[in-house]
Amino acid sequence: MDKQEGPDAGTIIRYDDPWYEALAAGWGEGDGEGEAAGPHAPGPRSAASDGGRHGPAAADIYLEVQRSAAFQEVRSRYRRFVVPATLGFFLWYIAYIVAATAAPGLMARPVIGAVNVALLAGLGQFLSTFVLTWAYARHARLRRDRAALDLRWTVFEQERGQERARGAGR
Repeated sequence: MDKQEGPDAGTIIRYDDPWYEALAAGWGEGDGEGEAAGPHAPGPRSAASDGGRHGPAAADIYLEVQRSAAFQEVRSRYRRFVVPATLGFFLWYIAYIVAATAAPGLMARPVIGAVNVALLAGLGQFLSTFVLTWAYARHARLRRDRAALDLRWTVFEQERGQERARGAGR
């Protein structure tokens, strides 16, 4: 590992960590492609343009993971949260719009002083957005992130095994 200088000098970066975005995406590995833009410059990568590193065998790994029970469980957990949450929020938003246009008398009804039902419902839209964002982040952290990280490690280890096998065959 190279010694770092500057404000991040004490930070250790594990290059074998699949969450390290530059290497996980295949950028900045010194294959000559994209070097002019810098070693960690993002750019489009594909099996055809990556110098053969991620060819059909890598695609097989991803298809195998996609078909796995663990991946299907992660996707299922995602859908079980997102679909009802999206439908609920959408219905709440439509109810607000419909009430504002179809029942102006109800929406104009004062609650406390100058605060009326429409103002409270509008503020409720903002509040529900923040609550839904918090609930989504909590659900992802508690129900999906660990399983997704395990899948990412599995893919990473399989790709490293292929790279070692290719390196040994040269």
